[in-house]
Amino acid sequence: MTDLRDRITKAFQKRVGNPLTRRLPTQTLLETTGRKSGQPRCTPLGGSRVGDQFWFVSEFGEKSQYVQNIKANPNVRVRLGGRWHNGTAHLMPDDNPRERLRSLPQLNSLAVRAMGTSLLTIRVDLTD
Repeated sequence: MTDLRDRITKAFQKRVGNPLTRRLPTQTLLETTGRKSGQPRCTPLGGSRVGDQFWFVSEFGEKSQYVQNIKANPNVRVRLGGRWHNGTAHLMPDDNPRERLRSLPQLNSLAVRAMGTSLLTIRVDLTD
């Protein structure tokens, strides 16, 4: 059942949710480099900036395409408030993602908790 839910959620995000939210000028975006194509890949997400770090939780953990891209190349960009920032992403498997979600934006955290099946915390060290 979890596998079916993952497939349905991913298909909706890929075909409907992400294309729509990517166009919103204030939507937070994570830009990774495609591990196969080498092309930029933008993923809308929710998280919080804390000083020079940006924290978020992946709902599908290492199954997420953007997490696979980060593993291949951790250099990323994050769009916050309409402005792009360069950074280095770090997978944080020892961080408690459910606890982390309590400190992140509530609406996004609710969706991640509801749909996520393999939560993984990710920290981006911003360089500018």
